[in-house]
Amino acid sequence: MWRGQKKLRGEKGPATMAHYKVEQDDWLIVYLKYLLFVFNFFFWVGGAAVLAVGVWTLVEKSGYLSVLASSTFAASAYILIFAGALVMVTGFLGFSAIIREDRSCLSTYFCLLLVIFLVELVAGVLAHVYYQRLNDELKQHLTQTLSENYGQPGASEITTSVDHLQQDFKCCGSNSSADWQHSAYILSQEAEGRQVPDSCCKTVVARCGQRAHPSNIYKVEGGCITKLEQFLANHLLLMGAVGIGVACLQTQEGKCLGPGGQLELVRKKPGRSMSVGSDSLPQHREPWREK
Repeated sequence: MWRGQKKLRGEKGPATMAHYKVEQDDWLIVYLKYLLFVFNFFFWVGGAAVLAVGVWTLVEKSGYLSVLASSTFAASAYILIFAGALVMVTGFLGFSAIIREDRSCLSTYFCLLLVIFLVELVAGVLAHVYYQRLNDELKQHLTQTLSENYGQPGASEITTSVDHLQQDFKCCGSNSSADWQHSAYILSQEAEGRQVPDSCCKTVVARCGQRAHPSNIYKVEGGCITKLEQFLANHLLLMGAVGIGVACLQTQEGKCLGPGGQLELVRKKPGRSMSVGSDSLPQHREPWREK
């Protein structure tokens, strides 16, 4: 009698061990769900950041688009805006998928993660590639724009962009104010004797460009090319870092949510089965209640 009681007290039967194991798995699932919820929250915040960076980039440099030969810079910003909006929508789907534990919802969410990952990766790579050839493009195109297109009929957008560029960055000419001596606008009658456009002046008044003196116009070493290159480079680095950074965060969440992820592996452990006719994730059986 005493030995039997000792055995019952000292040893756990199969049903008790199964009960303990199922409870342990349930706690693991709860932990993973909270972890995924936190991951998804940061994922959603990352999407908002991507969207904000894309919009901010377009707004900040919208006045300089006309002086850029390539559309790669603008394309990277538009891709980030698209990806950021998609991330925010997908984030809400992720919250629903985690709470409901619906297999079809999780599968859709995981597929969208892959799409967003590729989109953000492309935007980040484009920004990095464009950054590598930014200086050469600016040297070739900006000098040509100032000498051939500024102030010409049908080029009002370019003229406005250059004026904004010189005023915003407090510079004059692509490399120096001397670049304007070869400009078609300065050599034309429309210039009315100006040596530089009025936008080169520190204080813009009518025909102030007729006097190209350091006290009157901006004399910046390296000209507008140096200023614009630094501005665009900062934006490109930020775009690339945000795009690739959020994409890397998604890969970590995908490892948990996707096919073969930690949450699904726990759900598929022995002793758990799918409910007949249900599309939800597998629910566990309770061995201690079976006859």
